[in-house]
Amino acid sequence: MVRVDKWLWSVRIFKTRSISTKFCKAGYVKKSDGRVLKASYELRGGETLIVRKNGINFSIKVLKLISKRVSYPLAIECYKDITPEKELQKFESWYINAKGTEYREKGQGRPTKKERREIETFKGSIPNPLDYDEYDDFIETTSILP
Repeated sequence: MVRVDKWLWSVRIFKTRSISTKFCKAGYVKKSDGRVLKASYELRGGETLIVRKNGINFSIKVLKLISKRVSYPLAIECYKDITPEKELQKFESWYINAKGTEYREKGQGRPTKKERREIETFKGSIPNPLDYDEYDDFIETTSILP
């Protein structure tokens, strides 16, 4: 048996173990029955996990349990991706639409810091709550409490 956060990191679903733990704490890792898994949950072979990443629910069936991070060719032998076609289409459309949304006139160069902040304010971008440092700064600056 292996901790779910450690397994997700070792099969390269997440880049770091701390990111894997943050996703578990935020409730983005569930069993197929819908139960939210804590990072310390002891994973067994044959279980199906649902991992919400970038707004897409990836379904993963656990084939092998490993606790050490391994290379990609070895990692893909430890799980089977059983994500429904509908979710994969969401991913493909997100990936295709994620490119080329911004346009700047030729010769304008990169936006200055001030212009970038104005763009972010205009677009209404809010920091990702999984990035705790940026999220805490955002909460501190926008808090209505004294």
